[in-house]
Amino acid sequence: MEKALVLGGTRFFGKRLVSALLEKGVDVTVATRGKSKISFGDKVKTISFDRNDENSFFSAFKDGKWDVVFDQICYTAKDAREAISVFADKTEQYIFTSSMSVYEFSEEMLSEGDFDPYHYNIPQEHQDVSYGEGKRQAESVFCQEAPFKTVCVRFPIVQGMNDYTNRLTFHIERIEAGKEIYFSNPEAAISFITEEEAGEFLCWAANAGIEGPINAVSNGHLTLREMLGLIENETGKSFIFADEKNQDNESPYNLPVTWVMSNKKAKELGFAFTDVNVWLPGLIHDVHRK
Repeated sequence: MEKALVLGGTRFFGKRLVSALLEKGVDVTVATRGKSKISFGDKVKTISFDRNDENSFFSAFKDGKWDVVFDQICYTAKDAREAISVFADKTEQYIFTSSMSVYEFSEEMLSEGDFDPYHYNIPQEHQDVSYGEGKRQAESVFCQEAPFKTVCVRFPIVQGMNDYTNRLTFHIERIEAGKEIYFSNPEAAISFITEEEAGEFLCWAANAGIEGPINAVSNGHLTLREMLGLIENETGKSFIFADEKNQDNESPYNLPVTWVMSNKKAKELGFAFTDVNVWLPGLIHDVHRK
């Protein structure tokens, strides 16, 4: 891999991906709407485009070719089909950032075979769908219709200091302030990965000789109650359980049942994951003190 294009690389783990590529000496082009600051200066090339404008999407990349395209901002079958049209003759490999949300909730640990994008029925017309269904359809379009090799990287909830969703911060701030948090099942277990590891994994996937879906998730998991316990240890305050849900108190991690992924496939291919029980306490400390 000598040349890489990153669609969406200005924040969160997209920035970690760009950093990992630069560390390997890759010639990186970052393509965004141009509304967010690119923090890499002249270390990267840049392209401005609007993915929601078909003409902009096609014209922005008409003169380029890349060994790998990393797509951080594809959410629907329509997005995927347009990407295939744009990059069909411009790359041999496509790394699509997918999600654990392609899986239904399950008490069992989820592996790649629990959702098969090669045999999923894809609607031919655009539909308004949920985030998870959009990712299922996008994976399926790439796996069934793309002329290039595609890797679909399935991430769980990504955690880190640059998480613009502030999901972890929500819990820390409410426990610190003595405010209630609603969970339907605090004993449900959940999977995470760090933003650093997510970026490193995407970079690694380009040279791992893989194709199709692959899970990327930290070793281990913990229940929501155990996560809250770590926050209690950090803040010195006790979690208050809300009996009823409202717009303010529902946890963004609220799960009806355990929802965890296996990383066995990626580990067997040589990627070394960290353990969530090792890194999460430190992250909670850093987020709390920032």
